[in-house]
Amino acid sequence: MYPNLYYALKELLGVNLPWLKLFNTFGFCVALAFLAAAWIVTIELKRKEAQGLLQYKEEEIIVGDKASISDLIINFLIGFLFGFKILGILFVPNALNDTQSYIFSSQGNVLMGILLGGLFVFLKWWDKNKLKLDKPEKRMVKIWPHDRVSDFTVLCAIFGFAGAKLFNAFETWDDFIKDPVGSLISFSGLTFYGGLIVAAIAMIWFARKHKINLLHLTDSFAPALMLAYGLGRIGCQLSGDGDWGVLNSAFVSTMDGKVIPATAQMFKDVFDANHFFYGHRYGPIENIQSIHFPAIAHLPNWLFAYNYPHNVVSEGLPISGCVDGQFCNQLPIPVFPTPLYETIMSLSLFGLLFSLRKRIKVPGRIFAIYLMVNGMERFLIEKIRVNSTYTIWGLHPTQAEIISLLLIITGGVMWWLLGRKKLDTQIASETA
Repeated sequence: MYPNLYYALKELLGVNLPWLKLFNTFGFCVALAFLAAAWIVTIELKRKEAQGLLQYKEEEIIVGDKASISDLIINFLIGFLFGFKILGILFVPNALNDTQSYIFSSQGNVLMGILLGGLFVFLKWWDKNKLKLDKPEKRMVKIWPHDRVSDFTVLCAIFGFAGAKLFNAFETWDDFIKDPVGSLISFSGLTFYGGLIVAAIAMIWFARKHKINLLHLTDSFAPALMLAYGLGRIGCQLSGDGDWGVLNSAFVSTMDGKVIPATAQMFKDVFDANHFFYGHRYGPIENIQSIHFPAIAHLPNWLFAYNYPHNVVSEGLPISGCVDGQFCNQLPIPVFPTPLYETIMSLSLFGLLFSLRKRIKVPGRIFAIYLMVNGMERFLIEKIRVNSTYTIWGLHPTQAEIISLLLIITGGVMWWLLGRKKLDTQIASETA
């Protein structure tokens, strides 16, 4: 596992750059996911604009004005934050040993913050001054939907993270109330559907405000959302963020981090020897789920059973001989690597949606397909995933199972209603 980019480049390329410890592997993959999604959305919006399906909106701007006080203050605060924290690493002993604790602490370097903040202020003033006019002018400009992709990306990032944290708190309420602050600022513990729902609400509000057709907008976002989800799951797998499957009783881990096939007795011995860990991690021992699934044919063991060595959440027991500090743990019994499965499925579904986007002509139906296949994918993977359950009418579904089922139903109803709407429109035009 690669908790941050330092470990990834050190193992893969032999490069030793301690400052890379600042960049969490999961966060890096999420950033790539946002960039890739923004690129796909931009392509789709431009295509729909060229077809006349999406229109521009005229807005008034002021050209040639000097930098405002608020612009300078905002730029100083951004520069100060980067200087205080990022450059402050050079002056804070052992900051790189636990980067997450450092980032959310009061540690840093004030002088570096002031210097970088001042530089950001100067650059903003200089940029505005180059375009300054003797008399600022008001001009009307055409803003196309693709021009707002950066705004959509920021909205999705902010509200998506907030929603993912909020829904995760509901899903793991007992752990949340023990340490609410630590839970909220941690990079682990994110619920995708929470992020999707809250970000969708923000996007709908923004689209309505700027008079962007929602059906064409959601169709443009559908393939991008599937791609972003698949890339984000790569981060889950590479970092070992705790988002994995149930125990595979056909394997056990050795003290030095290897995964080997196991008999039923070997599994029982390892499980009994680590009952305290599993009881603390998953609750009552009798409720811990396991599936016996040996490797198929000549496929590698890690495809069915992975022990997530050096995982970012320090989950499990110490690895013999490891000297990587806080990242020296592995799972005593391997689990199904569900993030890997979701990556494969999500990227495949992205290919499906991207190939259908020009064939399906009814606005909104691509998004309806996205809701259905996304819900199906997640509903299936929940069968071998570790998650908290609810008790409803004698059933014990997870939060993700409930939401994914609702997405499947919503997508199906949406597909049917949009088809009826098209039929009604055709009949009306023929009888007119």
